Amino acid sequence: MKIAVTYQNGEVFQHFGHTEEFKIYEVEDGQILRSEIIGSNGSGHGALAELLSGKGIDVLICGGIGGGAQAALQENGIELCAGASGSADEAVEAYLRGELVNTGANCDHHGEDHSCGGHGEKQSCGGCEDGGCGSEAGGCEECQRPCAIEGPNVGKTVRVHYRGTFNDGVQFDSSYDRGEPLEFECGAGMMIRGFDAAVAGMKVGETVDVHLMPSEAYGEPDPQAIFTVEIARMPGAENVSVGQTVYLQNMYGQPIPVKVTAKDDKMVTFDANHEMAGKELNFRIELVEVR
Repeated sequence: MKIAVTYQNGEVFQHFGHTEEFKIYEVEDGQILRSEIIGSNGSGHGALAELLSGKGIDVLICGGIGGGAQAALQENGIELCAGASGSADEAVEAYLRGELVNTGANCDHHGEDHSCGGHGEKQSCGGCEDGGCGSEAGGCEECQRPCAIEGPNVGKTVRVHYRGTFNDGVQFDSSYDRGEPLEFECGAGMMIRGFDAAVAGMKVGETVDVHLMPSEAYGEPDPQAIFTVEIARMPGAENVSVGQTVYLQNMYGQPIPVKVTAKDDKMVTFDANHEMAGKELNFRIELVEVR
């Protein structure tokens, strides 16, 4: 078996689509026999999946990854184990012990202040072989997932300015205010689907206004992302207050933002849904550069 890890300076690199190196491990009977480091040649996520397939890779371990990249790996028969961090060697050892759990497509934070650098993505089925695209959200009738984004800018690095507002006109984000365009790979699953799809067909210098329903943005709130714990079992929970946003850690030590929604003397309730879940969003997008 061959395992590939997105790699940088001994650590698991945190974005599959931008990794410059992979560390490849040959494994037999649960033991690592040898390893080597290979370059990615600056390829996009689709080409990276083909590169790994050509190397005979069975499993990819990475940090963050979008839905489009996940679909490309599936098409090439490569098992995904996303959500890893820290030492690449230790991540492989944890996988071999059965202790590494795949988080799936996980690059879904909002704004440049978060690790993925943009408006979160939604999973893609990578295309519709039989049923075609028939849902209101442009989804696949067969798998009920969004179809692959198409347009002349897909697979290219783009830079855009944008302003985001709610339906009442209140602004929630603006690259103009920061004075720096947002850069991302179009169609790579780094952005929320509606934003990505709008940019895919734009020309440099063009400005468009888009209105996104939750299905094309951050989706509807997930009841399973709301959970209650005993204060006594969580050190520091006694100091939080309702309405406060705090950070918990997942099993890999990665910070997860959650909102405190209720609290009494014994229990505290957290909501891990994205702050934009269930909201309709409006964007004015200006395409600055394509390369």
